[in-house]
Amino acid sequence: MNQFNYRNGELYCENMPVKALAEKFGTPLYIYSKNMIIDKFKAIDEAFSSVKHTICFAMKANSNMEILKLMASLGAGGDVVSGGELYLALKAGIPANKIVYASVGKTDAEIKFAIESGIMAFNVESEAELEVMNQIAISMGKKAPVAIRINPDIDVHGHPYISTGKSINKFGIDIDKAFDVFLRAKEMAGIEIVGVHSHIGSQILNMDYYDAEAKKLYEFVTRLTDAGINIQHIDIGGGLGVHYPDIIPEYAEEKNDVPQPAQLANRVIDVLAPLGLEIVFEPGRSIVGEAGALIAQVVYIKHSRDTKFIVVDAGMNDLIRPSLYEAYHQIVPTTYMDDKFEIADVVGPICETGDFLAKGRKLPAVQRGDYLAVMTAGAYGYSLASNYNSRPRPAEVWVDGENAELIREREKVEDWG
Repeated sequence: MNQFNYRNGELYCENMPVKALAEKFGTPLYIYSKNMIIDKFKAIDEAFSSVKHTICFAMKANSNMEILKLMASLGAGGDVVSGGELYLALKAGIPANKIVYASVGKTDAEIKFAIESGIMAFNVESEAELEVMNQIAISMGKKAPVAIRINPDIDVHGHPYISTGKSINKFGIDIDKAFDVFLRAKEMAGIEIVGVHSHIGSQILNMDYYDAEAKKLYEFVTRLTDAGINIQHIDIGGGLGVHYPDIIPEYAEEKNDVPQPAQLANRVIDVLAPLGLEIVFEPGRSIVGEAGALIAQVVYIKHSRDTKFIVVDAGMNDLIRPSLYEAYHQIVPTTYMDDKFEIADVVGPICETGDFLAKGRKLPAVQRGDYLAVMTAGAYGYSLASNYNSRPRPAEVWVDGENAELIREREKVEDWG
C-alpha cells in the first residue's frame, strides 16, 4: 500500500501532513514511511517462503542506521559493498552469517575484516581478487567463504549505468570462463566455495530476464555438481524495479507496470528449487525506493525566453539520480487544490547546468515558499548525496502512523572545520 496520498488537498506520509514535516524539520528533507518499508520487506520475504532463503538488503540503496536496525529486526541479511557498509551492518545487528560482500575492488584490509567477522560469503568478482583472498586467508589461518560471481551476459535493456550482467560490464567473471575459475578455487587452501552469484542489473520490470538468469544458473550449478563442486546457495542478485506512483494522475507523465515480488520468486523458484539449495536475493530499491520522498521548498520562479524555471533549495548534491541517470521522479506539491498546470524545469541551486530534478515537466502551478515532494526517492537518494558546493546534506525523518522521528540530523557547516 502506498503510504503517500492526498487528503483534502494536503499530501500525507502515513498520517502526517508532509508540509508540517517540512516546516518542523526544514528543507531539503528526506522523509520515509516506516510501515511501507516493513510491508515491502515482508512481501519479498513471503514470496520466497516455500524455499530456504535469505533476503539480504542492499545497503547501498539506503544505509541509514535506523533503517538497517529495522531490517535486522525483520530478519534480513545484508548485501554490502565496502568495509564501511559491513561495519554499519554489524553495528545495526545484522548477523554476520547473513551478510554477503560484493564490490570489484575489495582492499586487503576489507577482506581481513570480513573474514574475521565471519560473513556468509564474498561475492568474488575476478580471478585476481580470488588469488589475493586466498593468500590473505592462508596468512590468517582461515578459509574465506566464496560465491564466485558469474557474468551471464544478459542485457536487461535499462540505463547503461545500472546494467551489470553484460559481458562488457566490469562485474563478475564471464560465464564461459567461470567454470575453470571454480575448478582452480577448489584447489586453493584458503578458499571455501559456498555459492554462486549473479546480478544482471537494476530497475528490472520484465521477469523474463530473471527467468533467463535462473536457467543459466541452473545449468551452471548442475555442471559444478557433476564436477564434484557442491555449493550451499545460489545468489540471484537484486534489481527488482519499483513503481513511480501517480499521486496526481492528471499530470503523470511516466507510468510503469511493476511486477509483484511473488511473480519474480515464482519464476526463480520454478527453475532453481529442484537443486535443493538456499536462494539468496539482494533487494534494495524495491524495499525503500517508493517509501521515501525528498521535500524541497520553492525559492524563486524564473522566466527565460520560452522556459520557466522553478528554483528549489534541493539540488543534485541532495538527489543526483536525475542528473546522473536521467531518472524520472514524479514531483508533486505538498498542497494541491486545483487543476492549473504549467510546463517548467525544476532546478536546484548548484552551479552546474546538470543540476536539475526535472525538465519540461507538467506541474501544478506553484509560487515562492511552496513545498514540492520528489517521489520515489527512498533509494539511492541520501546514499548518493554529497557536500558539493559546500552544502550540508539533508536531515532524514521517518513516519510511523501519527509519529515522526528524526533519524539523521541535518549536517552543519560549523561541524566541518
